[in-house]
Amino acid sequence: MSASNSILHVNQLDAWFGNFHALKNISVDVKDHDVMALIGPSGCGKSTFIRCLNRLHEEIEGAKVSGDVFLEGQNIYGPGKDPVVIRRRIGMVFQKPNPFPGLSIYDNVAIGLKLGGMRDRHQVEEHVHQALCGAALWDEVKDKLKRPGASLSGGQQQRLCIARALAVQPPVLLMDEPTSALDPISTGRIEELIQQLKATITVIIVTHNMQQAARIANRTAYFLLGEMVEVGQTQQIFEAPVDTRTRDYVTGQFG
Repeated sequence: MSASNSILHVNQLDAWFGNFHALKNISVDVKDHDVMALIGPSGCGKSTFIRCLNRLHEEIEGAKVSGDVFLEGQNIYGPGKDPVVIRRRIGMVFQKPNPFPGLSIYDNVAIGLKLGGMRDRHQVEEHVHQALCGAALWDEVKDKLKRPGASLSGGQQQRLCIARALAVQPPVLLMDEPTSALDPISTGRIEELIQQLKATITVIIVTHNMQQAARIANRTAYFLLGEMVEVGQTQQIFEAPVDTRTRDYVTGQFG
C-alpha cells in the first residue's frame, strides 16, 4: 500500500547493472506537489533511481530491479503492469533536449496523445496548447508550430520536451539534470517553470548544482555509493544535516 498522502511510495528498491549493485535498499515517500531534488557525486545512483521510477532501467541489457514502487497506491512493478502505460503516468525529461527529429513543434507535443489513442483533432489541439502553455513556451512558438522542433534554441527545445511530457498529463515528472546543458537565462526559465509546475504535479529532479536544489526543491535527498543517505526538507539538509556524510558533501568537504 502507498503511504498516506504520498503520490510515490518506494519500498526496498535495489537495482543492478549486471553484477554491479547500483542502488541499495532505497525506501522513500514522495508527497503530491513535492519538488524533490536528488543530489550527490557522479555515479552515486541518482539517475538510476529515477529511471527505476518509470521502468526505464530494465531496458538496459543485464539490468534488473527488485523492490516496490507504488504510484497512487498501485505497484508499477506488479504483475501485468505495462511499462509504456507507466511512462505516460511518470514522465521523463533528460539531460540533453531530445525533440523528435523530423517532427514539427506541434507534432512533438502531440505524438504522445496520438500514440495513446486520442483521435479528435480539436481535443489534441487543446492538449497541445495547454502543454505548451504549461511549459511556458506557447507565446514563443504559437506562430511557428509547423516548424521543426529541432529549429528551436537549446532552452526552448528543453521546454518543448517538458511540454511533450506534460501533454499526456502525468501526475509525476522526472528530470535528469535538465539544465546542465543550458545557459544561465534558459536555466532560470526552467527553474521558474518547475516552481509553477508544482501547483499541479510532482517533480523529482536530479541536479549536480546544490544552489539549484536549494532554490527550487522543498525536499532533498542525498545519494552516495548507491544509498539514499538522508532525505528531508531542503533547508534542513543544507543547514542541519543529520548524517556526517551529508554534511561533508553540502559543505564542500567531499564530492
